[in-house]
Amino acid sequence: MPKVFVAGPVSWNRLVELDHLPEPRPHTVFARGHRTTLGGTSAGKALNLAYLGAEVTLRTVIGDDEEGRRITEVLTSAGVEVIAERAPASEQHLNLMTPEGGRLSIYLELPSLTTAEHDARALAALAAADAAVIDLADPARPFLAAARERGVPVWCDVHDYDGKSAFQQDFVAAADHLFLNDDGMSEAELLAFLARHGRAVATQGAKGATAVVAGETHHVDAVPVPRIVDTNGAGDAFFSGYLVAHLSGADTPTALRAGAEQAARCLASPDLAPAKPGD
Repeated sequence: MPKVFVAGPVSWNRLVELDHLPEPRPHTVFARGHRTTLGGTSAGKALNLAYLGAEVTLRTVIGDDEEGRRITEVLTSAGVEVIAERAPASEQHLNLMTPEGGRLSIYLELPSLTTAEHDARALAALAAADAAVIDLADPARPFLAAARERGVPVWCDVHDYDGKSAFQQDFVAAADHLFLNDDGMSEAELLAFLARHGRAVATQGAKGATAVVAGETHHVDAVPVPRIVDTNGAGDAFFSGYLVAHLSGADTPTALRAGAEQAARCLASPDLAPAKPGD
């Protein structure tokens, strides 16, 4: 069973389903439905990794509030070990969603970490891991250097990185394995960036994903999904499928296929990760 250390954000989100994303003018719209659920890129990775059989430790920042208790319950119920640094309030988003997968995410609360109380426990879990997933968040940033100091391979997901944004630069520079999506660059820019990094994967939505590893370019088509239920977490699911396959010794094409298959399972699920059989 591979051991994976994850550091990064989790949130409690309200998802509001709309026919179309709102136009930038004063008006009234009616929701198709709404619900609250776990969110956050690190929660998505932790849940999908656990689904795939990895032993997962997640170091994150959670508020001392009802939302924080809900976040912790969902994660621990899925078998994730949670190392929670406390903040006054949990991260919360309002996500406006369309049936086609469009999303507008509004931050309602963003927790601040002033003093870490569980560094020794988190660093011990990091040192014992086969891979360190360090997600985009300032409280996770110190673990980039900590992982490299301990010889643990660093995996980073820089999302819609445009090749220039300063916030992601530390993560790009530290990553042994780098993931991003194709929202921030043209196709030509993206392929050039993948080639420069040398061990990177770009997810491309319905077009699948492309990887450049050791000078070789590989592509996988998206796995068809008869009915897309929710697009939240699909990128994290792909990342997790690829990572677990890689740790199991798979070559790049096989790992890409595993990522695409896990993303498809996630798209067919209402949650950040599919439910395990029998749950």
